[in-house]
Amino acid sequence: MGTREDIIAAAARIMRDEGYARATTKEIARAAGYSEAALYKHFRDKTEIFVSVLTERLPGLVPLLGDLQGRAGERAVRDNLVDVARTAIAFYAESFPLSASVFSSRQLLAAHRERLRELAPGSGPDRPLTALAAYLRAERDGGRVPAEVDPGAAAALLLGACFQQAFLVAFTGDRPDGDTLHDLAADLVGALVACW
Repeated sequence: MGTREDIIAAAARIMRDEGYARATTKEIARAAGYSEAALYKHFRDKTEIFVSVLTERLPGLVPLLGDLQGRAGERAVRDNLVDVARTAIAFYAESFPLSASVFSSRQLLAAHRERLRELAPGSGPDRPLTALAAYLRAERDGGRVPAEVDPGAAAALLLGACFQQAFLVAFTGDRPDGDTLHDLAADLVGALVACW
């Protein structure tokens, strides 16, 4: 691993164990075995490190959803949605411990929100919802999802259910194995598709 990757790995460990609010750049640099100056050669601030942890160290929800619209018309819609649900549950379960402390104070949340807007416009927590709705809209336009289905509402229902399941996983500490996670995702998708 290189310096940047070492810093991201250390940040992921500290943010998971201590939370975002307590993970200082000084502590992250120390845990990675580098000076704080070395950290700043790769990252502008803690928010940029946080975004890197979410996109590079956690299950790949953002890349999956980014590619999903291009898959419209391929594979069964249900199979694509199971992939999304399985990845979303894993991503949200891993990200809870990292991001929960961002909500510990209004001031911290406001500062984080503003910095995220500057750093990566359009990459906030609504990004998965927007991407999934776009995919469902493309499938609806292609006739593979019923015309009466509201893509935004369907995306919110599925991702909301995934978020709830991830919260329970994070709270209990009981990480489901691959088969259990797949079955849980399939059940959520099955309940959604049954309403169509």
